[in-house]
Amino acid sequence: MFEIRIICEPADTDRVSQVLAAAFTTGPARQHPTRDGQRTRLYLTADHRSAPEPWPAPEEAYALAPSIISEIGWTARTAADRPFFDALNREFWLRKAALLDRIALSNEADSTTSDATDLATRAAQRLIELDDTAALSAPRCYVRQQYAHWAKNQ
Repeated sequence: MFEIRIICEPADTDRVSQVLAAAFTTGPARQHPTRDGQRTRLYLTADHRSAPEPWPAPEEAYALAPSIISEIGWTARTAADRPFFDALNREFWLRKAALLDRIALSNEADSTTSDATDLATRAAQRLIELDDTAALSAPRCYVRQQYAHWAKNQ
């Protein structure tokens, strides 16, 4: 654990705090004016983020998943029952993103050209937004991780 001290313009304090919180595990920022009163001193207790959990392989993530056909049916029925997608819960978006990821993986294995990869990535990004998680470089891997956790707890 360590302490970070930043001197910045008062208008920049929120942005600086957010950037530091994205890079480190931080405590709340303590703010004090500088001696001249023109700028702000920020003090944050910080620690390195723990190593991220490794992404599960698709075979591991989807080991407990029902068939693709079954998931297509569930997704279609759920969407038909609730036509306003923004009101749908996390389970819907997780299962839809996992379904699209599985279809994209199948197409990639068969060297089939389709828009499945793009659709899988978009659905993964929707799940990331719903989870209020920082943008990730591997959104489909995030879906696999989250699906594996969800499936184990069902």
